[in-house]
Parts: sequence; C-alpha cells; structure tokens
Amino acid sequence: MGIIVVGIDGSAGSQAALRFAAAEARLRKAKLRLVAAWSLTYVAAPIGMMAPIDDALLPELQRNARAVIDHAVAEVLGDATDIEIEKTIAEGSPAQVLVDAAQGADLLIVGTRGHGGFAGLLLGSVSQQIAHHAPCPIVIVPRAKA
Repeated sequence: MGIIVVGIDGSAGSQAALRFAAAEARLRKAKLRLVAAWSLTYVAAPIGMMAPIDDALLPELQRNARAVIDHAVAEVLGDATDIEIEKTIAEGSPAQVLVDAAQGADLLIVGTRGHGGFAGLLLGSVSQQIAHHAPCPIVIVPRAKA
C-alpha cells in the first residue's frame, strides 16, 4: 500500500487538495497521511528582549493543529471508511514539515491559496518550496474558479 501526503491548513485550497488526495487514495488503494504544521510566531520587541514562551501554549497549538485536520476530515471525507487515514501534526515551517512527512511517500499534494503575482514572490509559497525540495512527485491543486 502506498502513501499519499496532503497538506492541511484549514483553507479552501487545502480542502480541495484533500478531495483530490482522497480520490487518488481510492484509485491507488493508498493510505492518506494528513499533515498540519504549527509554529510559534514572534513579535518584534525592543533590542535584546524576547518574552518567555508559556509552556502551556505549546499543547494548545498542537490541539489547534489537530482540530484543523479533524475539521477537514469531517468536511471533506465525512464518515468515509474506505480510506486509511494517518494524522500528523508537527512544529515547523509548512514546507519543511511537508517535505519531511513525504519521505518514502508516493505522492505529495497541496492546494494553492492564490497569492500569485508579485505578492507571491515577496511572501514565498509552500507549493513553490515543495516543488523544489519534495522527495516524491507532487500535485498542486489549483484554486477553484469562482
């Protein structure tokens, strides 16, 4: 049985990627590995100062990432029992977490958020980063036309 990795971030693009991934998993009789990344963001402070991180915050971030995956499964897959699902949450940048999770996988699937153009060049893009670093074939599911 193969493994298909799909990035989940709660966006409409990641739901489209999950729909595509589920269809591929059924076709290939593969397991779905749903991956959500979380990370701490830091706010600029006076030079040399950084507020300590409350240890209670980390489990909350993990619970939120798990909730994003659970919500996506409920919305897109419902009660589907014909696909084996593995849920993975990890700390780190989304692109690196996905590349790591795709080691040994048959396919890596992500959605797009549609930044595009100049904004996309300034902000960078998870899909662009995985296109350069993925250890397996990738699919970037385009944003649905309105």
